[in-house]
Order: sequence, then structure tokens, then C-alpha cells
Amino acid sequence: MKTTPARALAAYAAAAISADESRTSAAETGPDGGFAALLRHEFATTVATLRHAEATAVKGLLGEASLQEVVEAISAAELGLQKVTAIRDRVIAAYQEILRMPI
Repeated sequence: MKTTPARALAAYAAAAISADESRTSAAETGPDGGFAALLRHEFATTVATLRHAEATAVKGLLGEASLQEVVEAISAAELGLQKVTAIRDRVIAAYQEILRMPI
């Protein structure tokens, strides 16, 4: 059996979709209160968005998704990544400020 790029992409898409389905979505569980739960929810939502964008990009390469769907998914993933990066930067800045406090 000869391996072609289309077969490789199809296998990769199937693996990405099955991994995405096996995990519980953070949108289903929702934050249960508290700052740690909020962060956990945001990170899980961002990971789910990134996985969806990746699967949509693969579908676009296979011709199963339109260019608009691919661009929308990638834009949503980029926005989520920017949000998580901003949260990370704020947490690091707060930690550094705590370290500078006199005892």
C-alpha cells in the first residue's frame, strides 16, 4: 500500500478528531468557582479551540472544509492563544511583584 499525502492527512485528521472526542470539553463542565477553576476553564477552552482549528485546517487540505471555515477556526484559535498568553504574562508579573514585597 502506497502512502500518499491525502492518506496521511486523513489518518492525521482521524487521530486528531478521536483524541478531541475522548476528552471532556471544558465548555460542558464550566467553571465551578474560584480563580483556579476559571484559569483551568480558560486553558481547556483554548486547547479545545486549537484542536478544532487544527482539525478544520486538515479538513481544508482534504477539500472537506471551505476556506472561510478554515480562516474562522484559525482566527478563533489565534484569539484564544493571545488571551492565554496575556493571562500568563499577568500571572508572572503578579508573582514577580509579590517577590519584591518586603517581609
